[in-house]
Amino acid sequence: MRAPVDAADRLARLRLIRSENVGPITFRELIRHFGNATAALEALPSLAARGGKRKITICTKAKAEDEIATLTKLGGRHVFQGEKAYPAALAAVEDAPPVLLLIGHAHLLERQAVAVVGARNASTNGRRLARDIAAGLAEAGVLVVSGLARGIDAAVHEGALAGGTAAIVAGGPDVIYPEENRALHESIREQGAILAESAPGLVPQARHFPRRNRIISGMALGTVVVEAAIRSGSLITARLANEQGREVMAIPGSPLDPRCRGTNDLIRKGATLVESAADVLAAIEAMRGTGPAEPAGGDFRASDEAASHDESLLDSARRRVIEALGPAPAPVDSIIRDLRLPAQLVWTVLLELELAGRLERQPGNMAALLVEASSGHDD
Repeated sequence: MRAPVDAADRLARLRLIRSENVGPITFRELIRHFGNATAALEALPSLAARGGKRKITICTKAKAEDEIATLTKLGGRHVFQGEKAYPAALAAVEDAPPVLLLIGHAHLLERQAVAVVGARNASTNGRRLARDIAAGLAEAGVLVVSGLARGIDAAVHEGALAGGTAAIVAGGPDVIYPEENRALHESIREQGAILAESAPGLVPQARHFPRRNRIISGMALGTVVVEAAIRSGSLITARLANEQGREVMAIPGSPLDPRCRGTNDLIRKGATLVESAADVLAAIEAMRGTGPAEPAGGDFRASDEAASHDESLLDSARRRVIEALGPAPAPVDSIIRDLRLPAQLVWTVLLELELAGRLERQPGNMAALLVEASSGHDD
């Protein structure tokens, strides 16, 4: 159910996601485990300590309030998962951001969306195609999503600007990157929507872009790739779209152009060949009007029972879970089944380990032990 989040809960949720070692998946598990963000914040120190970390850095109330004030001055606001403005398709993604920073028009986010992405060093024809497809989609009432990079992304936003476009940025929503898109950034602020996962002022780094790409694909019913080299960020977005159960589409190109090898390979592997906005609309027709289902919350609901397990039982479970894990991601359900431990107990141990920085959670209910955590452990 979608409903407004009150001020106290908004502040607590923001503090929780900005705290050390709390990512989107862990955030959701903490809320499931403790019922609300305030209780989860109170539990972080003891959970991290049991996982092996002496002290965990928790986002202070003052720092969260400062972020809210800064974004408000920029004319933006935080949109929390569960609120009406939060994109419904994105909410269905396992590692969806618990909060998005929005500058622009929130009503656009209620539309069903299509992502259009491609090469930064785009050809003139590629830009023209991207612009025309984006314009056609926007005229049909679709929100056109892209990443505000140079090349294809910029052409996409230009084409869809009058009808409805959202730019997903890797840094803070106020940070202009690349500089050449400054005027376009301002136009989208005024006519469209700019969305970010990061706090205002954060300058994007290389590691931020793949995480940004999951939002681009996650917001959309399908992703169109216009031009892409065989190794490119656009192909990462296409892979994420496929993993999220969304339609993957590609525009074919000359085999003589390296910028088309990635798109041609996508088609070879099963992506839908499209050449126009009408083709794209036909490809996603089955999903329009419904879209991906939002998660029901999962089967795990830890109660007081999970928090009150005997410490010796937790110690034993912790050793067994660490032994079962390795540097390669493993399905959590398989760990629970193989160890024959109560699911709530295993989830508690996983939370402890991740908050201590010893575990990495990944989409698909997968978990991997960080290499540093496995060194020196007795069998």
